[in-house]
Amino acid sequence: MPAYICPQDGTRAETTALTWCCPVCRGPWDLEFEAAGTLSLNSLAGRVNSLWRYEEVLPLSSPATTLGEGRTPLVPLTGTVSAKLDFLMPTLSFKDRGAVMLAELARRLSPERVVADSSGNAGTAVAAYCARASLPCTVYVPEGTSPKKTEQIRAHGARLEIVPGDREATAAAARAAADTPGTFYASHVFNPYFLHGTKTYVYEMWEDLGGRLPDAIAVPVGNGTLLLGAALATAELHAQGLIDRRPALIAVQAEAVSPLATAFRADADGLPDAPAGPAAPTLAEGIAIPRPPRARAILAAVRESGGTFLTVTEDQIRAAQLDLAARGFYVETTGVACWAAVGGWTDRSVVVPLCGAGLKTGLAT
Repeated sequence: MPAYICPQDGTRAETTALTWCCPVCRGPWDLEFEAAGTLSLNSLAGRVNSLWRYEEVLPLSSPATTLGEGRTPLVPLTGTVSAKLDFLMPTLSFKDRGAVMLAELARRLSPERVVADSSGNAGTAVAAYCARASLPCTVYVPEGTSPKKTEQIRAHGARLEIVPGDREATAAAARAAADTPGTFYASHVFNPYFLHGTKTYVYEMWEDLGGRLPDAIAVPVGNGTLLLGAALATAELHAQGLIDRRPALIAVQAEAVSPLATAFRADADGLPDAPAGPAAPTLAEGIAIPRPPRARAILAAVRESGGTFLTVTEDQIRAAQLDLAARGFYVETTGVACWAAVGGWTDRSVVVPLCGAGLKTGLAT
């Protein structure tokens, strides 16, 4: 039976509880569970064409809330850089990978309500999957969130709470609501089931590349959910003997909001204790996170992989969005950050995620 465990102090809790964080340190949970078996390429033939094909390594199985998420195409962009088209997911972003796990878990726990907070895409995904699971859902977003994202959240039937201030203020409002009895906090940051959904991004890559991975995997990093999922997957594949080396994780942040890149370059294990000021404006709204709760885990994962942090400017984001559109891919501004950072690489193979559709934000101005 899977269990929550706090990576800081070892506190444990049952996954059947609605305890959304460690009651001792208020930090996010990790998930302790044993895989049901070992994957092989041959065993995948004929399975369901969604992320649920990797059932042995997932903490949930036989979902009722699936929308057919996963199995997005891997397409070469240059001789060494390929893109995984996660903007083709049901709600048009990679967040569906984790949201389906949270909604399926919530469905089994039957809470009175579900709450989530987001800069847009995670909230949209949670709203959609809660609709699929017939769960009442409230999504908190910061003022200034793209109108197309808030429109999509409302369309799925969720209650929308627009919070004055930045992403941190929004998270605080959602966490206050999460403490209400009977509430399931569908947090893509605090609940580790989300990370076990995003790890399927790498399992798909491994399958599509015939049982191997590229030299590097680049991901945009705000709260780090895709990066930490990638770290989980590469560790699991290596432990199972399915890859002989782990690729470098390349973490990309907007220069305007880059607390993790700053800490990495200072050789720090975490972020400074002093609270950060308000986040600077950036086109990459999905990664504009001044104080990610899993900062230590993100920094450790990048270092352990032999990877690094890169930052991109607003002008580079604008140029990358136009460049990808000229190649046939209309991607939201957060989703082009990795292409802006590593699109010119020629010395090693790398995969970038195109993780949100351009229709969600429109063209950068």
